[in-house]
Amino acid sequence: MHRWAIILLSLLLGLPPALAGTGSAQELRVIAQADLRVLDPEWTTATITRNYGYMVYDTLFALDSHLHPQPQMVAHWSVSADRLVYTFTLRDGLKFSDGQAVRSADCIASLKRWSRHDALGQSLAEAVANYRVIDDKSFAIALKRPFPLLIEALAKPDSNVPFIMPARVAEASADAPITDTVGSGPFIFDKAQWQPGHRAVFLKNPDYQPRPEPASWAAGGKAVHVDKVVWLYLPDATTALAAFRAGEADWWELPPPDFYPLLASDPQMRLVPSSPLGVAGILRFNQLQPPFDDVRMRQALLYAVNQAEYMTAVAGDAQYWRRCYSFFACRGPMASDAGAAPLRGPRDLAKAKELIAAAGYHGEKVVLLDPTDFYVCIPWRW
Repeated sequence: MHRWAIILLSLLLGLPPALAGTGSAQELRVIAQADLRVLDPEWTTATITRNYGYMVYDTLFALDSHLHPQPQMVAHWSVSADRLVYTFTLRDGLKFSDGQAVRSADCIASLKRWSRHDALGQSLAEAVANYRVIDDKSFAIALKRPFPLLIEALAKPDSNVPFIMPARVAEASADAPITDTVGSGPFIFDKAQWQPGHRAVFLKNPDYQPRPEPASWAAGGKAVHVDKVVWLYLPDATTALAAFRAGEADWWELPPPDFYPLLASDPQMRLVPSSPLGVAGILRFNQLQPPFDDVRMRQALLYAVNQAEYMTAVAGDAQYWRRCYSFFACRGPMASDAGAAPLRGPRDLAKAKELIAAAGYHGEKVVLLDPTDFYVCIPWRW
């Protein structure tokens, strides 16, 4: 039963199913990172709902392992010489799980709804002059002005992802979360077996046609090697550990870092990275309220903190984390530590005190918000 990591990668990334289950019915049981409560990936930025979205929906484009956008539902596309008109043609055989073909109108309605909720989508919407249906499989996006990140926007990999849903769903639920689960992705959500607070069930979509290319991160052929996936919600980490070690689950998505050494020492288990880039934790200031409405207070914190000490407290052994001074993902194409000298250098408490005094801070309470049931550190050996 302890074949958790390889099966997950086989399932979602199309790797050879060498360790997939035996018998006529292959089932993957996953201890999920959180409880699935919302079924609308455009209405919330919750990671668990984003993951649900990738199970039941598909995207027009997706990022590959080099972070380059690649066509996913799109067969081919072109852009006019003035960079103002993008034309897209869908792949043959795309179907929603209700049996209806995916049409251009569905794509346009989905993009319009996504752009109302997502920050990058809102920026794109400001540049869009109109969407135009050419035929059932082709459509165009006309711009008022060039938008160089248009394809990157359509390939956005994280919340909110521009998933494609039926037009009737996107148009009927513009200002409320959707409850319809019809999509064209690799799985069908079994709503009858959904038990919020306990489990969610996904069944293999027999009509899903993966792309022919090898899988590459979110892009390429998403070949499905199991018939059923069950997400289990076990909020108590000790209970989850006991269930996992007893073989009641094949994969534990996000174990707490305190358990890494124990899991790594078990010959029946493997710790594997979910992403070659890892996960970056970010402290976000409330810049509208004192004391961090003053830029000097925000700057003072850079001189006062030490990443290594923080990560040791959060993730333990240094083999599971690394320093990163870039706003964008380290080892990614946009990585840069420009402006991060206070973080890179040794802690300078004297400079921090100087900035705090200049800001006029008088010891007002600072509140740090952090979820207690979501572990952001994912194992990765650098």
